Amino acid sequence: MNDLVKRVEDALEQIRPYLQADGGNVSLVEITEEHVVKLELQGACKSCSMSMMTLKAGIEETIKRSVPEITAVEAVNLAIA
Repeated sequence: MNDLVKRVEDALEQIRPYLQADGGNVSLVEITEEHVVKLELQGACKSCSMSMMTLKAGIEETIKRSVPEITAVEAVNLAIA
């Protein structure tokens, strides 16, 4: 599983500069046995109205492109309205 974590972290490093430019960030919480990545959105990303789109269109696509065995990406601290 360590290789998987490293590859997901490497993918997150690709998108972090864009998140940080808007005052946000993201951290890896866990990767489940089902290969679901659980992330915590931080800073401005937590309260941004576009955070779900950022998660799905930006972060999830980047991770899945780099680590195809990942099945889904979820934010543990996003309340779905």
